[in-house]
Amino acid sequence: MSSVLLCYNFIVSNNRGSAFWGLLLFLFSILAGAAGYAAGVSAGTAGAVTPVKKVLLITVNGIINPVASEYIGGAVKQAADLKAEALIIELDTPGGLDSSMRSIIREILKSPAPVVVYVAPSGSRAASAGVFITLAAHIAAMAPGTNIGAAHPVQIGEQMDKVMSEKVTNDAAAFIKTLATQRGRNARWAEDAVRKSVSITETEALKLRVIDLIAKDVATLLSDLDGRKVATATGEHVLNTAGAEVVEREMSLRNKILDLISNPNVAYILMLLGFYGLFFELTNPGAIFPGVMGGICLVLGFYALQTLPVNYAGLMLIIMGIVFFVLELKIISHGLLTVGGIMALIFGSLMLFESPLPFFKLSLAVIIPVVLITALLFVFTARLAYKAFKRRPLTGADGLIGLEGTASTDITPQGGTVRVHGELWSAWSDALVPAGSAVVVEALQGLKLKVRRALP
Repeated sequence: MSSVLLCYNFIVSNNRGSAFWGLLLFLFSILAGAAGYAAGVSAGTAGAVTPVKKVLLITVNGIINPVASEYIGGAVKQAADLKAEALIIELDTPGGLDSSMRSIIREILKSPAPVVVYVAPSGSRAASAGVFITLAAHIAAMAPGTNIGAAHPVQIGEQMDKVMSEKVTNDAAAFIKTLATQRGRNARWAEDAVRKSVSITETEALKLRVIDLIAKDVATLLSDLDGRKVATATGEHVLNTAGAEVVEREMSLRNKILDLISNPNVAYILMLLGFYGLFFELTNPGAIFPGVMGGICLVLGFYALQTLPVNYAGLMLIIMGIVFFVLELKIISHGLLTVGGIMALIFGSLMLFESPLPFFKLSLAVIIPVVLITALLFVFTARLAYKAFKRRPLTGADGLIGLEGTASTDITPQGGTVRVHGELWSAWSDALVPAGSAVVVEALQGLKLKVRRALP
């Protein structure tokens, strides 16, 4: 405005000759002032825009194992870095390893961002370790048609006596009561879930104060969470999730591969493939490919075994079965070693993973085909080896014995010449063999053949 007034005074106080230039300056000042005002308004409006809130969403569908622990731990850290309003864990699990479960709960308890465990979609469950994780969350929610419970601890890998079983159960009951009390949930039911393996639906869980709410989908969940107060590791936090942007975090390719090979059936197949590859590399030195792939499969198989309840007696039986198959190639046992190998492989496979939990057991649909294929493979190899052993030598001195030829000259005890296998050889015979007669090689002495006349 001051620039406009100055221009007006300039026009009035000066003569008409300069009035034209003064008028142009006056108009330019008006345009500049309008542009500055518009820019100021725009800047003020932009400064008043509220940043969009974000909610991080991950999906855990399967066994709680070291891979799931790493995945959830990474999501907790990412939610803190994004300053997300909440981390939503969409959960569907039959349970898993106690060590992995406790690692996940430690990450949740120290998370600066609120963690919401959402048992979904319909038909999902939070059983065993999933109950502990759900009760540890700042907010526990379930979708319609889901259930939660059956958290009785099961020892994996070895049998427990009565005293040890009681100790493990008491420890789990105390842990879950602590989690429920910390989150203001039903500690009595939580203890029953451990001691009595009780399980309830989502409506019963809401009625018994096991969970905080029921939501049919993530959008409904965000709407219901808005305005709720939760106490995180950094203090009280009021959720502002209405209209928040949902950022989905998928499991990395590395974790997907590790999760796949942690399946007992996949680990079992990888281990056997590793043994096969090394066996064929040792029996056919220089093939390279079987040895390389066998070594890789064996390492992956043993990695998976460390996360599974391995019974070492079963593992030894499997190795013994493969040794029996290998010995069948070296020793003529008339099939006894093959039968022993099949029996050892079957019993070892059945005993390999010792756990009452079905997701830690080998499937018969995998064991039977693998054993049959293994037996057929080694029987076929043994048959080829036996045929090669019985086959008459084709090269060297032994390869000449028994070959037929033709006497090129008369063959006497003093000598002569024969044509055998397209080659001319010096030869001798105990009896006279006329030229042109058919002869059979009996022996090789130095570079001279001993022959006899072939019978008609």
